[in-house]
Amino acid sequence: MQITIPTALTLFRILLLPVMVVVFYAGFQGANIAAAMIFIAAGITDWLDGWVARRYDMGSAFGAFLDPVADKLMVAVTLFLLVQENHTPLMAVTSAVIVGREISISALREWMAEIGQRATVRVATLGKVKTVMQIIAIVVLLYQHDLPSLRPFYIGESLLVIASILTIWSGLQYVRAAWPVLRQQR
Repeated sequence: MQITIPTALTLFRILLLPVMVVVFYAGFQGANIAAAMIFIAAGITDWLDGWVARRYDMGSAFGAFLDPVADKLMVAVTLFLLVQENHTPLMAVTSAVIVGREISISALREWMAEIGQRATVRVATLGKVKTVMQIIAIVVLLYQHDLPSLRPFYIGESLLVIASILTIWSGLQYVRAAWPVLRQQR
């Protein structure tokens, strides 16, 4: 198997995950900013690998499999870190909704692919908006230092609530799109 540039970017994103965890717990001054920057770098590589794959026709089956896995790993692990550090019921519930939806929709996509219906549940615009909102919320929560006129934690938590609502909404869209096929598969 040849590793394409998009696949290398995806692998790099996966390698950033343990680095971010170590930095998150490092405790040095500015560790929160460094963790947020690592998460931003992961978000940029997520966008960049897709762009390069489409622009230069470098898509691969392995890359198509690995990219969403890398995305879900980065979001889930980071949410676990944030809930552990800020263990409020709202953080726990919104994070559980986001991670639960990601697992459920991944399973739905896998099953639909297994029966030859992958295109039925392809990524929609709402799913992309949800992803952007999650990334912004997580970056703000990783940063979360109080500024004189802003309270970043509360802003991040509010954005995460919005992301979880978008998560539910987009998840329902995927289920609705798959429903006719699901009904036939009894």
